[in-house]
Amino acid sequence: MPDISRYLDAAILKAELTEAEVIEALDTCIQLNAFSVCVRPCDIELAQRRCQGTDTAVCVVLGFPHGVQLPESKVDEARRYIGRGVDEIDMVANYGWIKSGKWDAVEADVAGVALLTRAAGVPMKVIFETAHLNSDQIKQMVEVCIRAGADFVKTSTGFNGEGAQIEDVQTMLDTAAGRIKVKPSGGIRDRADAQRFVHMGVHRLGVGWTSCQAICEGSAAESASGY
Repeated sequence: MPDISRYLDAAILKAELTEAEVIEALDTCIQLNAFSVCVRPCDIELAQRRCQGTDTAVCVVLGFPHGVQLPESKVDEARRYIGRGVDEIDMVANYGWIKSGKWDAVEADVAGVALLTRAAGVPMKVIFETAHLNSDQIKQMVEVCIRAGADFVKTSTGFNGEGAQIEDVQTMLDTAAGRIKVKPSGGIRDRADAQRFVHMGVHRLGVGWTSCQAICEGSAAESASGY
């Protein structure tokens, strides 16, 4: 099993972060050998400069945090981020549409972005905000993402409702059945929580950057991060 640090997508996403705070966060995550830093679009270039020559990739959020942009706007976002050389993209699905049962619209929304990311070889993760969905909606959404060509399904933004819950993640894993990767995110703040999800068979963990040290070093201390 890889070191726990290689499961971590470290989120540096709070809107109020200053440039100096973003640099501190990036450098911390790089030192801990996180798999990626997941950053605000305005921080792509900064993250790429700090991560250059390291094993830490640069991921950017798309349609964040609510997923309610026009599908065409999400496609335009994806095109711009791919053009800037990002390594991965985490897209927020329109979970209002999911709750409404507008499955064709949801699938088209995901597929429009996936068409670009697949062609560019850029892994795309789709965030459902599972705290707002029931088990049947979660299962259906996993199937939608498989059909649409996404690479990962992801529980949460960390900014709206509860984060990753064991039952929801298990539902995602069971439905995925190896056809798509699974990423719990939100509320994972210590090593025990992280290892619990890894042992379930997830492929990546979304964590607030301030929790990375506690997770990597096995500290019992918990972060006050909102992610």
